[in-house]
Amino acid sequence: MIIASFIGLLYIAGFYLLLRRSLVRAAIGALLLGHAANLLIFVSGGLSAGAPIIREGEDSLISPYPDPLPQALVLTAIVIGLGVSAYLLALIHRTAEIAGGDDMDDLKEEE
Repeated sequence: MIIASFIGLLYIAGFYLLLRRSLVRAAIGALLLGHAANLLIFVSGGLSAGAPIIREGEDSLISPYPDPLPQALVLTAIVIGLGVSAYLLALIHRTAEIAGGDDMDDLKEEE
């Protein structure tokens, strides 16, 4: 229940920041949404304390064990999110250099 509340809080904060006028706040909101989605996928795989090992004489894993597929998906999403965030920060930096700020209303006047 606590993890679900934290995921909801991340989504709320992400959407709130995404709707702000500042490009930096919008970027932070997009990153929070990505982290919330990663956490949701990770938790959907199940949280258990068992180690995913195959003991001697066994043919398969002994339950309970966590599902490795959501963990692999989240790891891939983290790497992709890092690349997207680097691109987003470079884009915001270049926009701030050209427009003289990161306010979206000022960008409308620049055109």
